[in-house]
Amino acid sequence: MVESGLVAIGAGLAIGLTAIAAGIAEKEIGAAAVGAMAEKEEAFGKGLILTVIPETLVIFGLVVAILLIGKIGGV
Repeated sequence: MVESGLVAIGAGLAIGLTAIAAGIAEKEIGAAAVGAMAEKEEAFGKGLILTVIPETLVIFGLVVAILLIGKIGGV
């Protein structure tokens, strides 16, 4: 009982903390990308790609959360 609760807390932390980290990273990258595009419009593609990269953090967090939730059935 307690073990499944701790696993659920771990899954929530895996998603929550990665989402916060991705948001902070996107804020910094987005500001830099907008500044670069203001100077050179050709930088749009690179700025878009660099803005999307932090989202992989959330995908990794989601995978970890799914794996942890799968452990609840085995506990």
